[in-house]
Amino acid sequence: LKRGTENFMVIEHFYDQGLAHGSYAIMEDSKIILVDPARDPQPYFDYAQSNAATIVGVIETHPHADFISSHAEIRRRTGATIYVSKLVDAEYEHTSFDEGDVIELGAVQLRAINTPGHSPDSIYILVVERSGKETAIFTGDTLFVGDVGRPDLRENVGNLKAKKEELARAMYHSTRQKLMTLPPHVTVYPAHGPGSLCGKSMSSDLTSTIGKELRENYAFQPIDESAFVKALTADQPFVPKYFEFDVQLNKKGAPDYETSVAAVPRLSNDTPLEQGITIIDTRPHEEFKKGHLLGAINLQDGGKFETWRGAIVSPGESFYLIAETEETLDKLIRKTAKIGYEAFIKGALLT
Repeated sequence: LKRGTENFMVIEHFYDQGLAHGSYAIMEDSKIILVDPARDPQPYFDYAQSNAATIVGVIETHPHADFISSHAEIRRRTGATIYVSKLVDAEYEHTSFDEGDVIELGAVQLRAINTPGHSPDSIYILVVERSGKETAIFTGDTLFVGDVGRPDLRENVGNLKAKKEELARAMYHSTRQKLMTLPPHVTVYPAHGPGSLCGKSMSSDLTSTIGKELRENYAFQPIDESAFVKALTADQPFVPKYFEFDVQLNKKGAPDYETSVAAVPRLSNDTPLEQGITIIDTRPHEEFKKGHLLGAINLQDGGKFETWRGAIVSPGESFYLIAETEETLDKLIRKTAKIGYEAFIKGALLT
């Protein structure tokens, strides 16, 4: 929603292709509230500065499993309030934001709606204009374009744990009692797009409307609860090793991004490597085939580098990171930090 003048709300979409992650800045009256920010907070600081605006709040729709959020760093650096459901039992300083709670942002209200299903502590944020018109929702991982959030990521992690069948039943009621009752013109802004492992059949579109989802989303079609649970729990993609770790770190609040990246040990290429430590060699496959360290894993830079890194290496497992150039090495350290794994890098070095 962009209504064209500094006195009206603007919604800015930030999208990370590698993690298929969408975050948002809601700007009204020179004040910004962020929704589900990525690990690197600099794009949000730059956006605020370019618009002579102040970041006053951050809303977390739930503790994310597939990426690390910068909510704690943004609070430390700006004093912004973090809003999150009390059900998260967050360990960082925050204000609870649950059904019935409202944030006043200029001429609009941001209303919290509890929508368990993807996780027990999920919320979405409904934007309501002063006239009472409902205009937009930020749905986190509850509703995607063409899909809803998978229900099987909180069986063993988080303050609240729930079996996938229990959460699938909760999703059935969240969709029908909360989402499907909204006006069809309401714009949908989800936290993920196609390629994310938080759902199984997302559309290529990054935004939608309630009306379109009522027509096209399989989860919104007439179906009884048992059939819905069966459909939602079937054929979900694999769960990378890092997902549980990220939920816990997001619940705690991650350290500052640039400080963490700078702390990664840089080794000279003739440094003897410790035996028994996993080696991730990121060179192109043809170069890797010509010669590599014994036991090295060839994980090339690409669209899903972060996800595959977190699928191969377990949380807490040390590893070496090898690249061809300083530029590539720095980029891959930063990608590693998106999932909170930078602290596990035993050393980063060039070939």
